[in-house]
This record gives sequence, C-alpha cells and structure tokens, in this order.
Amino acid sequence: QVDLVESGGGSVQPGGSLNLSCESDGVIFSLMHMGWHRQAPGQQREMVASITAGGSIIYADFVKDRFTISRDNAKRTMYLRMTSLEPEDTGVYYCYGKYLQTNWGSGTQVTVSS
Repeated sequence: QVDLVESGGGSVQPGGSLNLSCESDGVIFSLMHMGWHRQAPGQQREMVASITAGGSIIYADFVKDRFTISRDNAKRTMYLRMTSLEPEDTGVYYCYGKYLQTNWGSGTQVTVSS
C-alpha cells in the first residue's frame, strides 16, 4: 500500500493557474506509473494526464497544451501545472500511482469560476 496525498487545489477565475502536487510515501515511487484523473460533479472520472516511470507522457485531448505533468523522483512527488483554466476544468483532481497495484489519493478540489 502506497499513500498518495494531493495538494494545491483551490478557487481561481477563468484564465487563472494552479499547481497541483501529489506526494508519495512509497520507496518505489521512481518505478511507478503516475497520473491525474478528475471528476466533475455528476460526471464520471476521466483521465487528465499520465507519466510513466521512464518519463513518457500522455495528455487528454481537452488539455490542449494548457497543462504540464512532471515528476521529481528524488522528492517522490508528481506535479500538474494548470494554466488557462476554464470553468469546465472544475472538479476533484485525483492522483494515482501504479506498480503491481494502483493506489489513489483522496483528491483535491479545483474550482474555476468568475
């Protein structure tokens, strides 16, 4: 079992930016496939971005070059830099880490509203 803790969520106006972090207590962090999902109210959870242990990255189409995923294995932390935020980006953002099994964080709320 690996604990993952998200932080950095909050409320911003459209066009604003947020930096999310996902910190792991697992010594195997560098081996883990990591990623972010989000869930808007009343909707299913959807993939936002992922990064493999080797650094390969995938983004959802709706990211449109607005978000940047990265990881710092020395700090056992993954990041999601979000810019040009839109009201449609509102939701709870969850990080996950996968190595033999998948572990999820409890989520951090992102609200984009004027």
